Parts: sequence; structure tokens; C-alpha cells
Amino acid sequence: MQDRYDPKSIEPRWQEHWAKHDLFRAGNRPGAPKKYILAMLPYPSGEMHMGHARVYCITDVLCRYQRKRGFDVLHPFGWDSFGLPAENAAIKEGVHPAIRTPKNIKSFKADVNSLGISVDWTTELATSDPAYYRWNQWFFLRMLERGLVYRRRAKVNFCPSCDTVLANEQVEDGKCWRCGSTVEEREIPEWAFRITAYADKLLEGLNKLDWPERVVAMQRNWIGRSDGLEIDFGVASNKAKAFRVFTTRADTIFGATYVAAAPDHPLVQELAPPGKRAGLSAFAEKVRRAAKELGQGAATAEKEGMDTGIRVRNPFTHEELPV
Repeated sequence: MQDRYDPKSIEPRWQEHWAKHDLFRAGNRPGAPKKYILAMLPYPSGEMHMGHARVYCITDVLCRYQRKRGFDVLHPFGWDSFGLPAENAAIKEGVHPAIRTPKNIKSFKADVNSLGISVDWTTELATSDPAYYRWNQWFFLRMLERGLVYRRRAKVNFCPSCDTVLANEQVEDGKCWRCGSTVEEREIPEWAFRITAYADKLLEGLNKLDWPERVVAMQRNWIGRSDGLEIDFGVASNKAKAFRVFTTRADTIFGATYVAAAPDHPLVQELAPPGKRAGLSAFAEKVRRAAKELGQGAATAEKEGMDTGIRVRNPFTHEELPV
């Protein structure tokens, strides 16, 4: 017996035994009740760190506990290797992703095994593998056929130096986290998923979860279902144009005193009188700067507005209102 636990002398022997006898493969217990335990797939864009160790040790404990209870456990593993983290790391190091990514996966996998995580490695996958992402593309096309994917224009953070779109987390004080260039706000075409088609099912599903009410409330707010009507306010000077307004209180339309639109609304840009456009551009820039400075606090900040010079008609009273 040793006086102290020495992992280097003890653990490799048992890890070799586990691997030799394939003890963690799902399906080894025919007829046993099944349990599926999944941890997030790591980005193989860097070395394994303590955050990874914590996550995979937790699922390992769950797997071993359920096996002791007689369950046939499926504990898969893989690599989230097809995206910005892998691309950015390859750019930073000047190594092609097709070379760098498999090398990182090999190193990361060795670290997972050295921790003794009870993974069924027959399930291993990498999202950068064409044999995997061909099915992502297949699913995308099926969703497109069913109207669950659509094309739209949206504002993004764009780094002109790196020539790429950045997530909000990659913008630090208005600068690109990688190169330090000033980040621009651009409007570009993009694909979006029509997740609103599933809002009712998602909300119904929340009622069946044994989760803390605080977490359930966060999910409800994220889904953000709002019941109301869309009402057109026709432009007074152009009968072919109208501002479509969403409201949860259609009964208050009779008392409306103005219509509010974003400064960059396409109809505002198109219909504002020439004498108003310079002021509107300055106001739009002021709003953009304030939103960036306030961040999440922008939602509770004092609202500002200016008369665009455009007039619309109330669809119920036919009164002329300012935009």
C-alpha cells in the first residue's frame, strides 16, 4: 500500500484496462434501462483548461453513478470544430484549419483520457468533418423548403481589418478583440430561423419541467411571445406606402398622437423631406452611439425622438399624425 495517492502510477493502468475491455461502450448491457448523458462539445481551438475539466468530470460522475445503478449509459463525445473559434485560432497562428484542428483534437482527446472520463469513443464526431456537416446542410435545405429558414437584412458588428463579422463578446470598447481596429456597424443579408413558429410548443414544454421558477421565467422572457395586432398607418402624401405598427392594445389606437419608427426605418429614409434628412442622420448616429455606450441599460434609458416631417393617417379616426 502507498501512503499517498499517486495518479501517475495508478490511473494509466486502470485507464488501459477500461479501454482494453471497452467498458464504456453503450449497448454493453442488453435489456438494461437506457440513460443518455451529454456534455457540451468543446471547441478544439486551444488546450484543455480547468473549465473543461470541471464540466466533463461532472458528466463522468453522473455516468458512473448511473452505471452503478444498472443503466446502459450512452456518454458520447465530439468536437465543435467548425466555426469562428477554430477559424480565428488558425488565423492567429498562421496554420491552415485542416492541419491545426486535427492536431488540437488529438491533444485534447489525450487530456480527456488522462482524466479518466468514461467516454464511449465509438460515438466521436467532429463538426468540421464533411461526413458530419453534410447532414447540417441537408437539414438546412429541408427547413428552407418548409419555410422555417428565411433571408433577411440585419445589423452586425464588422471588423474591416479582419474582414469578418464579430459577436458582441468579441467587441471590446468598440474595438475588435483580435486586431484592435474600430468595429463598424453594417447591415448585411443573412439567414435566420423561424423559431417563432415553435413559440407555443416551447412555452407549453416549460410547464412540464421541474426547473427553478427563476430559470423558467428567463426562458419565457427569451421566447418573448406577445399577442397583438399589426395595423397599417397609411402615409398621407403617398397612398401606396404605410407604416405597419404592432400593438398589444388595439383599443388605444383611437387616441394615438404619433407613430414612432426607428431612425433607420426604410420608409423614414425614403419619405423624409430633404430639409429633415441631415438632422435625422445626426439623430440616428446619436442613438447608435448611446446604445453602444449603455449596452443592456439602453432598454431602460429615457426615450428620445424627433419629428421626421412625415405624416400618416389614423386608420380608425382618419386623423393626420406625425411620425
